[in-house]
Amino acid sequence: MNLQFIEARDLGDAWFQTLYRILEQGTVFKIDRGSYEGQKRLEFDWVTIQIRNPGVRPLLPQIESHYNIPNPVSDDYLDSYVPYLMTGELKPGESYTYGQRMTNILVSNIWSTTYNSKEYKDILIQDKEVWEKIHNNDEILNQIELLIWTYKNKGHRNNQMILQVGQPTDILLQDPPCLRHIDTRIQDGKLHFYPYFRSWDLWGGFPANLAGIQIMKEYIASEIGVEDGEIIASSKGLHLYDYSFDLAKVLRMKEDMELKEGK
Repeated sequence: MNLQFIEARDLGDAWFQTLYRILEQGTVFKIDRGSYEGQKRLEFDWVTIQIRNPGVRPLLPQIESHYNIPNPVSDDYLDSYVPYLMTGELKPGESYTYGQRMTNILVSNIWSTTYNSKEYKDILIQDKEVWEKIHNNDEILNQIELLIWTYKNKGHRNNQMILQVGQPTDILLQDPPCLRHIDTRIQDGKLHFYPYFRSWDLWGGFPANLAGIQIMKEYIASEIGVEDGEIIASSKGLHLYDYSFDLAKVLRMKEDMELKEGK
């Protein structure tokens, strides 16, 4: 396995570095099942990207206009993407959204009746005052709100505050969520995020996802009362499809030519 680590200044730097690294270290293979079945893509075996200052604006990568290559994500895209990430709204035809999985799950859908007895609750439930409020009123589980509450009321140092997106039944879906979870940590007074993607489109998905996740992190940090921290993202399926593979090669070639010319 070819494991890659990239350290970046900000989100834009992370995208450009990762794009150029995959041209050097990625593996080409044919997709047997899933999105774009039968096509080829260039993929990392595993990659971890540490982004030191993800809050630097602009959040989306900007390609020099004279290259005549469009930016991977339009500047106004985040206006619609952030609600997808942070609210529970489902549109017709959607089986889930990341936001729905993190903020709008009925407790009755996730908690087996086997565990409803007092005996099990005394053993399993950590913060009973929170559980009773949610369960007795058949309320939804909002992981973001509960994460904020826990950090504010129970202290910063624990390894339990992870925003879960994936669930076991996803293996049945035609298009299971690519984002599986966002782990979190508060250290040195800063909130850090650790998102993991099972599969991840590097050209457009990577910059849009990380920009949205950064906005969410800034909101959560402000609610807790800590500073904004790093993003350490990882994936065993970060890739370029055929069409973006060619765009990446052209972009790299143009930048190399300018460097040689001293521009």
